[in-house]
Amino acid sequence: MATDTTEVKAIARYIRMSPHKVRRVLDQIRGLSYREALIILEFMPYRACEPVLKVLRSAAANAEHNGGMDRSGLVVSQAFADQGPSLKRFRPRAQGRAYQIRKPTCHITVAVAPGVES
Repeated sequence: MATDTTEVKAIARYIRMSPHKVRRVLDQIRGLSYREALIILEFMPYRACEPVLKVLRSAAANAEHNGGMDRSGLVVSQAFADQGPSLKRFRPRAQGRAYQIRKPTCHITVAVAPGVES
């Protein structure tokens, strides 16, 4: 049923983290096999690894359940983080002023495809 050009993806939306910091993690796993990506995400010291790991596992589960693919042969074909809406907050400052604080959110997308067994 699944062909070689088939990609299965998972998206986590409105993650309370800067997309710039998430891209630093996604750049490390793009193009790797599913197992290698899991190992790298387990041991990287960044807070962004947790939501990326959840999305990667979700994409693999989608591929297995909906696409009939085997998890062991999956490769991370696409991984990117788009900017979401920013939460706007205010911080009180001296002499009655208020400075705006922007708390960024991002949408994380990870796509997996069947790779070549090596």
